[in-house]
Amino acid sequence: MSPSYTPASPILSYSPVVLPVAGRPVDLELRVSAPAEGTGLPVILLSHGHGQSNNLSSSNGYGPLANAWAAQGFVVIQPTHLSSRTLSSHLADLPGAPLFWRSRAADMGHILDRLEAVEQVVPLLAGRLDSSKVAVAGHSLGGFTAAQLLGARITDPDTGQVADLTEPRIRAGVLLAAPGRGGDALNGPYAAIAPFFRTVDYSAMAAPALVVAGDKDDSRHFTDVGPQWHADPYTLAPGSKALLTLFGAEHGLGGVAGYDAAETTDENPDMVAAVVRLTAAYLRSRLFDGDDAWAAACQALTTGPDAVGRVESK
Repeated sequence: MSPSYTPASPILSYSPVVLPVAGRPVDLELRVSAPAEGTGLPVILLSHGHGQSNNLSSSNGYGPLANAWAAQGFVVIQPTHLSSRTLSSHLADLPGAPLFWRSRAADMGHILDRLEAVEQVVPLLAGRLDSSKVAVAGHSLGGFTAAQLLGARITDPDTGQVADLTEPRIRAGVLLAAPGRGGDALNGPYAAIAPFFRTVDYSAMAAPALVVAGDKDDSRHFTDVGPQWHADPYTLAPGSKALLTLFGAEHGLGGVAGYDAAETTDENPDMVAAVVRLTAAYLRSRLFDGDDAWAAACQALTTGPDAVGRVESK
């Protein structure tokens, strides 16, 4: 069976869920996607990247992940961060612009603080969440946000103070094409727009995480280290970690940010389907004691002549 084929499972998708947040320049808007049936559902907080599109970098993007994860039994909550191009023209002069690294992490805390309210607002969702089973996932800049929530530390370039934005309510995470180490490695022409990348410290990212990297993801605009730069959150972080290196994948990992997205240079529906299956399996095995979905998915998709990638663990 091709990895791009999965039986259809009905899902619900509802947006916008609007959360007023004191001090935030605009309300926090969310999209919530969930399976049509089931209870005790685990939650994935999904952080969008920055990107070039106007709408993929918002709660309107990442349908290939959100829809498929919901079909596999997760409730997926997607905020529109202040860095979104749908908002940037209104916020360009505010502190933290244009990438709002601190606010992005804070958005996830606001969602968890009001998770019960979100559950009540979305039709047919009330009483179906398990708030003790929460994971975070993010792509590109969103992967950086996920890393912060899992324990990575940042020295604020404006204050010189170390920022610890760890969210203890999050039990595990998935970092998709996340940035690697800073320091001298951050020597590309775009490094100046993300000075906080320069001070990232993955040595405190102790929570369980799956790092997903493409072996062709050569982010020369940030570094000359090569594709292995995106494996740094695995290599440099302590604790239980897994690294999935996808064969032939560039920064889009086959197209996780959107369907038929122009900036996806490596569009491959089979690869996206494999990413969905492997990431969902990893999180399920982390959130549910005794679940063997991760081992089964690795056996099916990362061994033999048709392997989509390789997995390392520590």
